[in-house]
Amino acid sequence: MEDTVDEKALTDVGAMSIKALKFAKDLVKPGARLLDVAEKAEGFLKENGYGCAFPINLSVNREAAHYTPKLGDDKVFGDNDLVKVDFGAAKSGVLGDCALTVDLGGSNVNLVAAAERALADAISVVKAGVSVSAIGRQINSAAEQAGFQPIMNLGGHGVGVHDLHSGVFIPNFDNKDDTVLEEGEVIAIEPFITNAKKNTVVESDICEIYQFSHAGAVRARNARDLMVKIIANYESEPFAVRWLGGTVNSDFGLYAGIRELLMNDIIISHPMLICASEGLVAQAEAEILVEKDGCKVLTE
Repeated sequence: MEDTVDEKALTDVGAMSIKALKFAKDLVKPGARLLDVAEKAEGFLKENGYGCAFPINLSVNREAAHYTPKLGDDKVFGDNDLVKVDFGAAKSGVLGDCALTVDLGGSNVNLVAAAERALADAISVVKAGVSVSAIGRQINSAAEQAGFQPIMNLGGHGVGVHDLHSGVFIPNFDNKDDTVLEEGEVIAIEPFITNAKKNTVVESDICEIYQFSHAGAVRARNARDLMVKIIANYESEPFAVRWLGGTVNSDFGLYAGIRELLMNDIIISHPMLICASEGLVAQAEAEILVEKDGCKVLTE
């Protein structure tokens, strides 16, 4: 994290992030529309004077991450869904990131508890000088002790100013990476735990989250209009396609414009990630400030 960001700003954004996450959690109920939950949760941040660090993720069951509702989305939560809620506040480039899992059916208590235990065990060893692989070892051990597996190709990350995934990568297993944490560094630790046979994720063909890369020449008017709006409003943080509704005159034109921007590398995609085999995924996440002899959890 840049030196210009003091601990007070980090704590402030972290506190609002967990408040917004809990607000969203209370909205996740069987029969509730995902779009309604997303709009209310994101609106909660706006009403309190904050932006979104990224579109709220509401990933269900086999979905591990990056599902956010589309325009007019009529998808609702089922009675037995396992829902990952991943959310964070933003203010002046300072970003929050935290997540939890809601077990609507009550049949996956052990899986959810394993993710939460893995997060707690990982946090317990965080301090300046600790290697990222040591953190991953804690996560893997907690998962296996509970009879589950960590997702091997997902993990935590550094958090910078206007940069949600900066610096170090925090694995969910001991990957032998001897990179060590530094005092003053901000990281997000996020164990993904699964009961699936294959403990990896793959990209799906669903994508509603994108991020601006750089300006460029495009042919279609709708693509140009979208680029102008993206630069004006979402130049740094990821955005949802639904946030651009009304920029062009039809949903077809909106998605056609998105495709053209993507083909010209003006935006990059963050597709929904799903477990590589049948099974469920639980997630827990906290944002942490690394200190000399320990750490401070910013999202609590």
